[in-house]
Amino acid sequence: METQATKQLAHRYYEDVLNAGNLELLDQLLSQNFVDHSASGDAIAGLDAFKDFLRMVTGAFPDMHIHVEDIVAEGNKAAVRLAIHGTHKGTLMGSIEPTGKAARWSGIDIVEIAEGKIAARWSERDLLGLMQQLGVVQLP
Repeated sequence: METQATKQLAHRYYEDVLNAGNLELLDQLLSQNFVDHSASGDAIAGLDAFKDFLRMVTGAFPDMHIHVEDIVAEGNKAAVRLAIHGTHKGTLMGSIEPTGKAARWSGIDIVEIAEGKIAARWSERDLLGLMQQLGVVQLP
């Protein structure tokens, strides 16, 4: 896949799926064997498991919006710098009850394309900053 097509596919994931709230489009954009790698070292394997994860995130932040700040691509990989904001209105990660607080956080993803679909994502988020804004974590 050429570099421009890699960028376009990555951009569609954020705009057409996440910002538009169209999780059904994941079937067209992501591989059935998709693997999501998080900063914690845990991985979510499979498209259906990843859909469940996204439902949890979008349920916790129903007005979440992701602004793609930059996409840098080479070959079949793209690095994507993100600015994210949303209001915490649903349970997050199974135990963080809604706070009603608005929050802003940043992220960087690396996506890998195989056979015209996103096959993997490595994701880094400022979760400490997010948890501080929600009042879940207090630092001295």
